[in-house]
Amino acid sequence: MKAALSKLDQLAGIAPGDSFAVWLDRGAFACLLLMAASVPHSIAATQIAWLLGMTLSAARLFIAPRPRFRFFAFDAFLLAFIGWSVLSAFFSYEPAISLDKLRGVGLFLIFFFARLNLRTRSAIGAVAFLMIGSAMVNVIWQPSERIIGRGVEVHGLRPEGALARAGLADGDAILRVDGKRISSPDEILAALEASETADAMFNRPDIYRTVTLRRTDLAKGTTPEERLGFASWKKSHRWRAQGFFGHFTTYGEVLQLIGSLALGLVLGLAFVRDSSLVGFLRSPRRRTILIASICLALISIALLLSGTRASQLGLLVSGIVMVLAIGNRKLIALMLVVLIPAAAGGYYVLQKTRQQDETNEYRKTMWRDGVRLATESPRHLLVGVGMDSLKERWQEFGLFDSGWLPMGHFHSTPIQLAAERGLPALLFWLLFLGAYARSLWRYLRQENGGPDLPLAVGLGVLGGVAGFFTAGVVHYNLGDGEVAMAFYLAAGLGAAVLVNKNVSTE
Repeated sequence: MKAALSKLDQLAGIAPGDSFAVWLDRGAFACLLLMAASVPHSIAATQIAWLLGMTLSAARLFIAPRPRFRFFAFDAFLLAFIGWSVLSAFFSYEPAISLDKLRGVGLFLIFFFARLNLRTRSAIGAVAFLMIGSAMVNVIWQPSERIIGRGVEVHGLRPEGALARAGLADGDAILRVDGKRISSPDEILAALEASETADAMFNRPDIYRTVTLRRTDLAKGTTPEERLGFASWKKSHRWRAQGFFGHFTTYGEVLQLIGSLALGLVLGLAFVRDSSLVGFLRSPRRRTILIASICLALISIALLLSGTRASQLGLLVSGIVMVLAIGNRKLIALMLVVLIPAAAGGYYVLQKTRQQDETNEYRKTMWRDGVRLATESPRHLLVGVGMDSLKERWQEFGLFDSGWLPMGHFHSTPIQLAAERGLPALLFWLLFLGAYARSLWRYLRQENGGPDLPLAVGLGVLGGVAGFFTAGVVHYNLGDGEVAMAFYLAAGLGAAVLVNKNVSTE
């Protein structure tokens, strides 16, 4: 026990002892590690770890010696953004709804929680490695599950059959019946024969829906296919990867942030001072570089299988920003050589994963409506309409094509912020991202100590922020709790790099 605590103290930069303050520091750092392990998989586990860790850190602030906290210019912009979000909630058309949404806004505290508990360069590296390593669980499972297949994909549906009457179409894959996973038509038939109705969850490439099957719709026949009304079936091998999350877009956004960390480790440890292949092979950190490269390749495969174009573009932009931050023309040329075939392969996988007739008309309509709503009155320009108020006032605001379009959001972080919280909130958010990225950029360009782990992490975070912003142009990624938690945790890593940049010992 003492040996384990000693190693934890050394990693976290905690002075050994048995005081209450020391135990609070240990507990908060352990919660941070648990967050890093949970963020690629579960919002519930991540939130529990964060809330417990925040409670311990808050208690620690009242015990001497109090932790020191370095304040940056970008902190002021972030706090101004949060403050304006609170103000807009009070002036919302639906204050009760908007004030309740402040719980999601409060995730920004992860940014400060991570910085407060990352006191050493080793701790920064440990959290980055833990995020990447933990993500490998679902990243490896995604292509494996695709090869194995799942559910019952039906073909040759008869119009009068039970499945067609329930609303299924050719190519739909039935995954669950009455909440239980199924792997053959016999299981579907058995569930339907056991009761008058059965709820069947099925998948099309971009959607998951549940329909009700009725026993009275069963046809006569000797096989399950005849009785259910289709000609043939097979395991489904075509769907958009979503990891352990509930949606492929969330999965893609989180993968982009973690993939950027992995790419940052590769570039930061191998190519910061030597862009040649010889330099790469001779790097004393080649084992770490090799592992990070394998993780990056697996993350890229899973990201392709998710079919999220914006997140894929985000990772591409992330890599470009990292290479530019390193500032070597040879590496830029090498990147282009790699990107051209990768982009071609990615396009092929994307075409096989997404629906071929998918359009962007809904997204374009929401963009137009969001810009109109944000600029149609001085009140909207100043404080917006309030977070989620459109769910109650959508008819008054003239949204969703008078109810013909599905209710949702504006599919763009800048437009969503401007419409819901006002243009000042958008301005503060952009200033925060710009000032934060500028601080990391200057650190990376001015660092003369050669490649090391914090520099590589900072490089990955810079790229991740660039990718997050890029994807956010067409995704409301800041409004997705799972993505916001991953973003703030990664951003906290980058800020810790800036805080610890002059620390030479661990």
